[in-house]
This record gives sequence, C-alpha cells and structure tokens, in this order.
Amino acid sequence: MPMSRRTLAAAALALVLPLSACGSGGDDGGTTDASGKVEGDITFQTWNLRANFKPYFEGLIADFEHKYPGTHVKWVDQPAEGYADKLSADAGGGTLPDVVNVSPDLVAPLARAGLALDLDKAAATYRSEYLQGAWASHQVPGMKGTYAFPWYLNTGPLFYNKALFEKAGLDPDRPPKTYDELFADALTMAHKSDGKVATLANVPTIEDFGRYGVPLMNEQGDGFAFNDAKGVELLTKYKQLYDAKALDPQALTATGESAGKKFLTGAVAMNPGSALDLGNFKKNAPSLYRNIGITDQITSTGHVNMYVMGVMVNSRTRHTPAAVAFAHFVTDARNQMSFAKKVAIFPSTAGSLDDPYFTKEDGTDETRVRIAAAKSLKSAVNYTPVLFSEQMKTALRNEVAKALQGKESPKEALDNAVKAADRLLQQG
Repeated sequence: MPMSRRTLAAAALALVLPLSACGSGGDDGGTTDASGKVEGDITFQTWNLRANFKPYFEGLIADFEHKYPGTHVKWVDQPAEGYADKLSADAGGGTLPDVVNVSPDLVAPLARAGLALDLDKAAATYRSEYLQGAWASHQVPGMKGTYAFPWYLNTGPLFYNKALFEKAGLDPDRPPKTYDELFADALTMAHKSDGKVATLANVPTIEDFGRYGVPLMNEQGDGFAFNDAKGVELLTKYKQLYDAKALDPQALTATGESAGKKFLTGAVAMNPGSALDLGNFKKNAPSLYRNIGITDQITSTGHVNMYVMGVMVNSRTRHTPAAVAFAHFVTDARNQMSFAKKVAIFPSTAGSLDDPYFTKEDGTDETRVRIAAAKSLKSAVNYTPVLFSEQMKTALRNEVAKALQGKESPKEALDNAVKAADRLLQQG
C-alpha cells in the first residue's frame, strides 16, 4: 500500500505524455462541466488497495450507485510495483480510467499533458470541505488549477530518548521544535557524550529544506531554488553537526531501518517513526520505551510536512458529472473517516481531525501517536515539490554527502544539486 514513504521508481516524471492522449472518454474528449446529471459507467483505479480493503471499496461503490441510480462503477486495482509506468502507458494509449488514485508527483505529468481535470474550475464548490494544505498539494508549479481531490494524509511524529536528553543536561520535557533549537541541543549532546551520542541519523532531505523555510522552486515553477543563502545556511549547519559527531557518522548511507536500530540502541537521540515502532520499543527495548518522548517534526516555518494521496478525474471522461461526483464521494468527510478507522491514515477533510478518534486518549500507544500526528496535520504542508523526482532526490543526497565530507562547499554542493535537478526537469 502506498503510504508515507513510497519506494517506487520515478519513471512517471521523466515520461513525455502526448497532449493528444485520451482517456476512457475516447477521442472526442470530455468536458469540464460537472453540473449535469450524474449517470453513466465509469472506471475507478486504486493503487495496491484491493488485497487489504476489498470489502471497504465494494461497500463504497454500492453506496454511490444506490445514491445515484443510473451509475455503474467498475473498480480496478493496480499493484504498487510499476504503477507510474502503468499510468503513463494508459495515458499514451487512451485507456486511462475515469477516476484515478494518484500522488502529487504522479498527477504532475498527467496535468501537463492535459489529462487531469482542473477541479478549481469543475469542482470549486467542494474546495472548502478540505484542509487548505491538502487541497493545494495537487497544484502544479507553472500551471493554474488543482488537479486531484486530496484523499488520505500521513505524517510522522519524532520520537526522542528522554534519558539521553537528561544525561546531557537538557530538559527532557522540552525537546527541540525548530532547527536552531535542534542544532544547539545536538551540539550539546555530542559534547557531553564525547561524540558517542548523535542526535540525528539522517542527512537533510528536500523536506528539511522546506521546513527550514528555504524556497524550493522559483515563482515560475520551471527551476529549483534551494541553493539560495538560506539553503546554504542549513547545509552548513548540518556540516557542523557532522564534524562534531552530532550527526551519526553513518548518516550518509543510512536507511530508515538502520537509523531505527541506532535509536533502539541509544546511539541516536531522535528518530521519526510510527505507532508500530512503539510496540517494537516495548518488546525489544523496554528501557527506551520507558523513556520515550513524542514530539512534532522539527520545523522553522510552524508547519510540519505531510504526505498526501489524491483522486484525479480524467479530463477526457465521457461522464464528467459522474466522475467528479464519485471522486468527491470517495474523499468526502464521512467516507474518509470510515477509511481512516480501518488503516493508520488521516482524513484530508476540514474538521475531521477534531473527531474524538483523533483527540481522545485511551491509554494505548497507537492512540498516543495518532493524536500527536493528527494535531500537527491540521496546518501541515506537502513540502516535496510535485516536480521533484526520485532521480532528483538521489542527486541532492549525493551532493549533500560531498558537502558533509568536505569534498565540496555547501554552496557548491547545492549549486550542483540544483543544476542536476533542473536538467532532469527539462528532460521530463
């Protein structure tokens, strides 16, 4: 299931989708008018959801067809592997379904090819039903419009080891909230532990630059901008952490799993995670579990990062009113809330995160983490630019590594990363 950290190939962003490509509506194209009668046969495609949630989606479709007699929804589900390639092939071959489960990076090439319906025109009446940051997440730089309904959200809190903070003379009940606080605490912890305890085990990603307040793209949306003075400042501070061993020496090659093990053994003081990790701590590291703290992601903008899934309407559908109505139905408050109670995700609809399910403690670890995440999501932002592909992430990571090792200055490294990302953007 595609959740917060997908590991799919980013072929989608390098694909050139022909403007003439047409979806299941046929060569005559569709209409942006969603105000007509809701009727007709439409196809709905999800992304690796059938195995675990078949009864939910079958019930959802039955409810929609009951609400709108004269409609019929055919549900197809595609595997996680190769989903981007499948979307591209369908777009080029004229077989793109009427309603499609997408993420922001997957909707971008479809919108640029004219295949994603602009919901600011066709469904503006629904906009106020969603969190502002979630609605904006499927907007494409350089284009006007919003190209998918926001569906489910995810984010992760930060875990921290209170015992390590206390040992370093830091207040265990006041973990760092901003990057400046994080850097100060990390240097203190490294100094007090003689370099034995790092605060972080991961190098900065594009989301870190966003949360630090660095502009990620230019205003035109045709080039990247994270090599500005503020971006250089962030990487320079990470270099200071690396030199002081406040950033784990193995961070350059760290994976989520390896960073998690470092946190488990007390070699690292802070690490992102989920409710599942708490169960692991309880079983495998009871002393850590007794000292675990939960806090928001580090951010200097006041907004944490969100991961978001969406539901796109094919602009070439023959049945625009039905396709828009169904995409809205899938993502409305009632159905998102129902889905959120079946899986550890969060609704993107305004007000849903105030439900007792996301606010009322019941003494369980799962609820404790869910409440912490839901609180931060109300004003969260999807910092990853929709045009920032996996290849671009790799280029940034490689240049960051060179800067931390002293092979390049932070300015040189970010200049090179931006050049590589811009080149890949032009190729796309």
